Amino acid sequence: MIVTIIVFLLVLSLIVFVHEIGHFYTAIKLGIGVEEFGFGFPPRMFGIKRKGILYSINWIPLGGFVKIKGESGDHLQDQDSFANQPVWKRSIVLFAGVFMNWVLAFVLISIGYFAGLPAVLEGDVPAGAVVSDEKVQIIEVYPESSADQAGLETGDIVLSVDGNDFNDNLVLQKYLKENKEAEFIFNIKRGQEEKDIAVKAEQIPDLENEKLIGVGLVKSGIVSYPWYRAPIEGFKTTINITYLILLAFVNLIANLIRGSGGADISGPIGVAVFAGRALDMGWVYLLQFTALISINLAVINILPFPALDGGRILFLIIEKIRRKPNNQKIEAIVHNVGFTLLMLLIVLITYKDVVKYGGGLISKIGSMF
Repeated sequence: MIVTIIVFLLVLSLIVFVHEIGHFYTAIKLGIGVEEFGFGFPPRMFGIKRKGILYSINWIPLGGFVKIKGESGDHLQDQDSFANQPVWKRSIVLFAGVFMNWVLAFVLISIGYFAGLPAVLEGDVPAGAVVSDEKVQIIEVYPESSADQAGLETGDIVLSVDGNDFNDNLVLQKYLKENKEAEFIFNIKRGQEEKDIAVKAEQIPDLENEKLIGVGLVKSGIVSYPWYRAPIEGFKTTINITYLILLAFVNLIANLIRGSGGADISGPIGVAVFAGRALDMGWVYLLQFTALISINLAVINILPFPALDGGRILFLIIEKIRRKPNNQKIEAIVHNVGFTLLMLLIVLITYKDVVKYGGGLISKIGSMF
């Protein structure tokens, strides 16, 4: 449990720190004053001041922050104040954090492809790729299905079913369909643990009429590329993942508007649990997990919602259209309300995580003190 928490903090700190470096670097390069660049969050442990910038180390180890001069609308009389800069400069500084999260994901995925990265295998193997450790893996578990109730989870590796080995998801799907009246014994690997889980096909509410166990299966393996090809594939994969995450957000918002329900969203506890599972599977999986979280943060941050970078850019666009500065008090109120709503959402999601992962998680945390 302690290792899981440490890994979670390291992953989150890296992602947030890289995000803040984007804001910091572009502000300096564009001649905008920076008052403080901190590692971690206050209270402050100690700091060193160089060239007018305070570089601080803080007690709360969650990434970092950058305090840009005039970002709250003050210091209007100073030439290097953020508030005194043209819209294009302020937009670049705000967007730079999102961009750096995307760059971090690209770098991590490229390194992963050079070392060998877990990937879904569909159709022909890409030219120049080397594939190893082929296996069948569960990519989705339908809610309220017999698989869900039996305890099968997304990410489980199927070692065998009823003592039969399968290295192709289509062959396993055919076997399950032909024997759907029987009870299946899944021998799966989850992290470093192997276990047998009994599952019987049943009808799933709001799904097909035929009996199903309720899992989505894929064939996966470790894919690696030569060093000169890895960045190209890393770039392509980063673009594809960004598109899929954007599409997922659009579908989520559309479902909420239609009132047809949301998605299974994880908060800090859920992310920590998945970080621990990724570490159990190996450092390459943790690398991939960190890249996914970094892209998620980039996509969330660019959304035009108050308190997020995208929301602040939206206000700059409004300022540009109006051709005069926005009312700073009104803008501050909007961002504060947006921040409060985000905090309430995080609390709600965290509560759902606690309910989902059960009292065992609470007892483990309690045993640490």
